[in-house]
Amino acid sequence: MKTRLDLENWNRKEHFLFFKQMEEPFFGVTVRVDCTKGYAKAKELGTSFFIYYLHKTLVAVNAIENFKYRISVEAIDVNQQIDGSATIGRADGTFGFSLIEYHPDFEVFEKIALTEMERIQNTTGLFTRTFDQDNVIHFSAIPWLDFTSLSHARSYRFPDSCPKISFGKMTISEDGKKSMPMSVHVHHGLMDGWHVGQFVDYFQELMNE
Repeated sequence: MKTRLDLENWNRKEHFLFFKQMEEPFFGVTVRVDCTKGYAKAKELGTSFFIYYLHKTLVAVNAIENFKYRISVEAIDVNQQIDGSATIGRADGTFGFSLIEYHPDFEVFEKIALTEMERIQNTTGLFTRTFDQDNVIHFSAIPWLDFTSLSHARSYRFPDSCPKISFGKMTISEDGKKSMPMSVHVHHGLMDGWHVGQFVDYFQELMNE
């Protein structure tokens, strides 16, 4: 389900028209998030930490309205729900693009995620399904690298306004604090640094629960 944003009365109309004409309208930031409590909670639940922080990411994404905006020709659609298209690795070192439907209840979401992850791991190739809607975030984990910045492969000819969120290697400091880098790339026509800051702050709150 989606609705159409009233662009004429949107206070960011000028921002949208300015940034959408750029060859590269995305901007990105990399921040470090504290995952000490989040990791402990995942272990307490006996669940995958990857699934746990993917769920918290989607909770935060669905709470910030601008993350639900998508560009449709000269208009902006507001999606009711944003799901996750995560890269899922296989034993042979390849990965496939998944579609993991968001659900606010973690136990329900975990079952959805495990089913889709198993499906990807038993297929070959990159695209193992169609992606008919753009109400997703592009999500990836790079657990081998403690990165400080990140760029994405992207075709400028392909219309794309989906946020791209990536996580890196979890590290442990001398005092036992666990943290990991999180990269957030978003379309500047749809949001600014203020909105990304809201997302990061809320995600950190969720990880601290």
